[in-house]
Formats: sequence, structure tokens, C-alpha cells
Amino acid sequence: MEKPSSGVRGAIEANTLAILDASEATKHTRDADDDRIAFLEAVRAASLLPENKSPPTFKMCEAIFKILRFGNSLELITTSCQLLNELDLEFPRVYMTNASESSMPHELVVLQEAWSPFVLGTDISDSERATAYDLTGGLIDPPGFHLLLQGLAEVSDFENFQASDTKVLSNMLLFHYLVSVLEGDFVPRNQMYTESMIWSFVRESSLNTILCSRKMNYKGLMKDCVTTLCGLGQYLAEYDNAVPYSGTSMVKQHEAIDTALATAFLHFGRITCAATLKLMVMVMELDSSKKNADMLGHTTRADGVRTPLAEIIQDELTYDKNILSPFLQAFKDSKWKLEIIVQFFWKYISKPSVRTRRSNVPAEDATFSGVLKCISNSSSAKSITKKIGTHAIHLLLAHGFQAFLFLSTKQMGEGLPDSKEQLAGGSVVETCKNLISVFNCLRKLDKQLEISSCAKEAIFVAATILSKRS
Repeated sequence: MEKPSSGVRGAIEANTLAILDASEATKHTRDADDDRIAFLEAVRAASLLPENKSPPTFKMCEAIFKILRFGNSLELITTSCQLLNELDLEFPRVYMTNASESSMPHELVVLQEAWSPFVLGTDISDSERATAYDLTGGLIDPPGFHLLLQGLAEVSDFENFQASDTKVLSNMLLFHYLVSVLEGDFVPRNQMYTESMIWSFVRESSLNTILCSRKMNYKGLMKDCVTTLCGLGQYLAEYDNAVPYSGTSMVKQHEAIDTALATAFLHFGRITCAATLKLMVMVMELDSSKKNADMLGHTTRADGVRTPLAEIIQDELTYDKNILSPFLQAFKDSKWKLEIIVQFFWKYISKPSVRTRRSNVPAEDATFSGVLKCISNSSSAKSITKKIGTHAIHLLLAHGFQAFLFLSTKQMGEGLPDSKEQLAGGSVVETCKNLISVFNCLRKLDKQLEISSCAKEAIFVAATILSKRS
């Protein structure tokens, strides 16, 4: 299929944008909103129908994005967000070519002229950057991205949500879309890095550019991710548990609020949790790639020094034990959850030798199995119990064991039970034995120890696995 010429695309742009009345750009009358819906449908017809498949122009994308940012109805913000996501899937900005033969390497294709919702780079003029806060522009710069997440962190529970304010819902969808854009840019770049070991692929990613921006507080952004994930995750879990009981105060809250907006808040809240988790996982994948590039000597001083997100999370969980349970429940990525739990334990129980900045010598048995072996020692168990508390140990062990089993099952299903990619380390049987041994050790230290429900479940599963394999 031949792509339309620039003249044809210009005509399409003129015809679709003509639907929007420039004088109504900042107004939210019924007629103006109807025009915006008609515009969105016109872009869909011009760009996504099988007989057309013409990528939208810069101005068309910008107009759609402004509707998402400044729309005042659920219909406008959901329709514009859906259209932007569909356009990104059909016309990706960054992608890997499919090699015709398995021996041929992939190539990374980056469409430099493609529209982006982000204003990035040090060569951006003040006037261009100012559009991030102007109704006539609407693009997002790194500080604007952080401000968006800060707003979501502040409204991460239903009590702060106003029934008449759709701005919160709009910001939730906006954040979801922006994370989707970052994912579409980062994932192929990171995959190319793992294949080629060329650090510039990842260095030039939008995600890395945002995190390295001197105009944004990186640690603040990551802490707001933790706050948003824990706040929304905990609220949604409590709401789900409260639904069967019509007499609960939480259900009464919803009875007093517009049903459509309340339902939208719950749905968009889940979307926001998923987007926040996705952003955090990408940052940790970026940290991992940067660490690898650093050890290989591929990074420079220009790449800067940034605290890995896993360490920031550990600090947050250490300083505020109240968020430990909500975080472990909401953080559903098993690979990185297990990594965080293992690092959290070794922060207190290991005494690693001094290592150089680019040393690639692995830490002493820094696996979940290694953690269990260490804690099963009475002196280590007593020390770590004193430092982080019994309840925290139960939660960490239960969630760590759950993540370990998930990863082990997944890898065995892929035919890779002994793969070096298995973060857990050790066999399933050995890990089950070590888990039971840990709780036996904890009981010896405290005869009055009450095993939490999540720990009891983990012990039961471990015992069941051992009985079936004996």
C-alpha cells in the first residue's frame, strides 16, 4: 500500500483540524465538545481504517493530546487516550526490524521527526518549554512529568477525590499514556542493548533523558512512585474487601458520589497502579543495563551517578514499616519483587568485602536461597529480627517465596530450570526446606511466636511441595 504524499497528508490535516473551531480552543461548551469528538473520529478514519493507514501529522497528534490534557468529560479523555494508544501501536516511533534470517542482527529504527508528548533535551528554547504549561501547547517536560505524578500521589486515596473534578481522572489517563510512550521507546532500545552492548541505545532513550534531567528531582519522582503505588493499591484492595459489606463506611462514601465518576476512579486507579508499576520496572531495568555498561567501561562522566531505584525502595520500606505490606501486595512483578526482597535482607545480614566501582565479582550467595540459609542460623536470625522485626520478616519471606515459586515455575515451563536468568537460585526442594528451617529457627528464638497468616500459607505450600517430591 502506498503512503499518501505530503500534499495529501496536508489536505487531511487541514480537513480534520477544520472541525475544531480555533475560537473554542479553551471553551468547554456542548457544541465544542461535540466538535472534539467529531475530530477524534475523523482522525481515526483517516489514520487507522484499513484502506487509509496514513500516520497523523504533528499538528493532528498535538490536537489529540491537548484534548486528553484539557478535556472536561469522561468521553473526551477516554476517547482521546484510546486513539493515541492505537496510533502509537500502528505507527511506533521506535522499533526493531525483523531480521529475515536468524543469523542477521536486528536494527533499531528511530523516527526522529515523529511527534512526541515530551519536550526533552538541553537545546529546547524557553519558549518551547513554556508550552508544557500553556493551553496552546500541552507538551510535557521532565519537571512537568514529576508534577503530574506528585498530583497523583496526593490523590492516591478516595477521600481526596472530588466528585465534580474530572481533572484527577484526566491526569490518571495522561500518566498512563505517558508511561506507555516511555515503554514504547525504552523496550526496543534496551533489547538492542542486550544484543549489541552498545550503551548509546539506552542512553538516548526518553526515560534515561528524563531521569538524568537536572531540572527534576529524581529521588522525589521515585518516592512519589512508591507513594502512589502503595496508596492506590491499598485503597483498591480495601474497597474490594469492603464491597460485600453494604454497611461499611467505604461503601457509604460511594453512595454519596456520582456513580459514573466513582466507577471511573476505581478503573482509572487500577490503570494508574499498573502504569506506576510499569514505570518502576523500566527504571530498574535501566539501572541494571547501566550497571552492566558501567562494569564494561562503556559509561562516561556525562552519564552521571544515580541511586538505583531498588535501593530507594529499600530505604523507603526501612523508614516507614507501614508501607511494607501495601507495597508487597501492589508490586506484582515477581522478578523485581524478589530482587528487592533479597537485597533488603542482605542489607542487614551480609558483610560484603570492599569492591571496586567496576568489579564484576558476584556478592556472596546473593540469592533467595542464600538469604534463607543465612537466616536459618540462630545468631543471624536473632540479629535481623532485632533490626527489622518479626512481622516484617514474615511478610518478606512469604512474598519472596511466592515470587520464587512463580519464577521457577515459569522457567521450568520455558524449559530453562537451570538458566542463569533464574534470580532465585537453588532448587525448589532446597528452598522449601530452607524456608521451613527458617521458621523453625525463629520459633526456637521466641517460644511465643505467632506465625502470620501469609507465613502460614508459605509454610503450608513448602511442606506440600516437599511431600509430593519425597
